[in-house]
Amino acid sequence: MAVLAQQLILDRCPHCGVDAPTLNGLIIGNTNGPIDTRDITGNNLRFWRVYKCARCGGLVTAATPNNAAQSVTEIYPVPVVVDDAIPSTAKVYLSQAINSINAPAGAVMLCASSVDSMLKEKGYLKGSLYSRIDQAAKDHLITEAMKEWAHEVRLDANDQRHADQNASLPDTADAQRVIKFTQALGEFLFVLPARIERGKADALSSVSKTS
Repeated sequence: MAVLAQQLILDRCPHCGVDAPTLNGLIIGNTNGPIDTRDITGNNLRFWRVYKCARCGGLVTAATPNNAAQSVTEIYPVPVVVDDAIPSTAKVYLSQAINSINAPAGAVMLCASSVDSMLKEKGYLKGSLYSRIDQAAKDHLITEAMKEWAHEVRLDANDQRHADQNASLPDTADAQRVIKFTQALGEFLFVLPARIERGKADALSSVSKTS
């Protein structure tokens, strides 16, 4: 578990996804250590440090309550964790895409594989990726807005390059957009329905206990 040391130990940088990042603490003002803050009532004491990723230059803020030597309880940006409600194959592809954001072309292809796996999980097995997304919208499995979003991002960038030799490779911004779409699709198709089912089960359990 990470602590507010001179170097923050994380599995990956929340910005660039590099494995075992070097996150060095920055000097803020004249302070070479944690900065403590409280809320307007004088409560909610927390100790903070700001770190810089040596690879991408992104800043990461971490905090811990009461004692700077305790385990970190807050990290911003929040490290992305793919929900277990997403089917395993699609989850692996999406996790790898997030972790390879520093290789945008690869991240886009991994996202396409994740979306492909999600659609197959829902029974859409034949046709191109976009044709199956269009069919899913016609069947009201996804919304028209999500279908349009899929066409706006470079989800099938590899196929586009085969059709147009002058098409440029995806950059980091392209990869980030495709990852956001893939995350949203997974939330819509699997994560939210799972949460709803858990909520219904909890509600029924509460009713049975009080009856």
